[in-house]
Amino acid sequence: YLDYSRKDGEWESNKFGGREHLEAIEFIKELNLNVYKFFPDIQMIAEESTSFNKVSRPVFDNGLGFGMKWMMGWMHDTLNFFKKDMIHRQYHLNDISFSMTYAFTENFMLPLSHDEVVHGKKSLLYRMPGDEWQRFANLRLMFSYMFTHPGTKLLFMGAEIGQGNEWNFNTGIEWHLLDYPVHQGIQACVADLNKLYKNSPALYEKQFSPEGFEWISFDDSENSVISYIRKGKKADDMLVVVCNFTPVIKENYKIGLPVKAKLKEVFNSDDEKYGGSGVLNKELINIDVTPWNGRAYSAAITISPLAVMVFKIRKR
Repeated sequence: YLDYSRKDGEWESNKFGGREHLEAIEFIKELNLNVYKFFPDIQMIAEESTSFNKVSRPVFDNGLGFGMKWMMGWMHDTLNFFKKDMIHRQYHLNDISFSMTYAFTENFMLPLSHDEVVHGKKSLLYRMPGDEWQRFANLRLMFSYMFTHPGTKLLFMGAEIGQGNEWNFNTGIEWHLLDYPVHQGIQACVADLNKLYKNSPALYEKQFSPEGFEWISFDDSENSVISYIRKGKKADDMLVVVCNFTPVIKENYKIGLPVKAKLKEVFNSDDEKYGGSGVLNKELINIDVTPWNGRAYSAAITISPLAVMVFKIRKR
């Protein structure tokens, strides 16, 4: 923009009377066209926080031609939500669900970048409320929510082991923390989230399309629980995701589902191997002909404390 960081009188409009920097826009388009032409296997990613339209759309569609764009709104809303005391989260559940109102307007990347762990902002771990167990559980919960939310992922070095201090380029990553089980648990959780993402087409095949996401419930503020479905190209690849933002265990929690089958839990961030309490859904769960959440079928699951549970629907 021609008026970026300039006051009135310090800039001139373009030939159409607007504030867009037309030459800069053409340069960016040409840059992206040529980079993708000569290096088709790379990604050009825009760290861009304005409302400029079609940043990650092709040049032939009047876009800037980037492959992806940082989802800055998701990052701010998510970090603001997670720093709140868990008893107050019921009043701010919209901070978590709001991102889905614009999630498919660009090819978004979810950025927990270097900017979020420097200049007095604290590490991700020490932004989390509660005692030590709750802090680590919240961090696993946030990472798991991130990995199951539509969009690609960006995690800055050190976060994957739950580094306690802010990033310092003079000292590097605090690898010695892996002498402690709680940090080993964070590393194991992130490793398994990467495996889940890589091995689950529902998490990446349609991550830039509204066809790949469906809410089950986004308004259960009383329990501070949200649930949604992720979809791939094949119906059998469907995943069900349930997020509990409080440390309260909930038995027989109902979720509405689109088919009559069974649920198998394939990931739970409360697993003991991650440092969790081990409240898991170990058995197959029947999906019954009981309407719930506006759907014809439902299942009753156990909700783990401060955790994300991921289920696969099994026809038999």
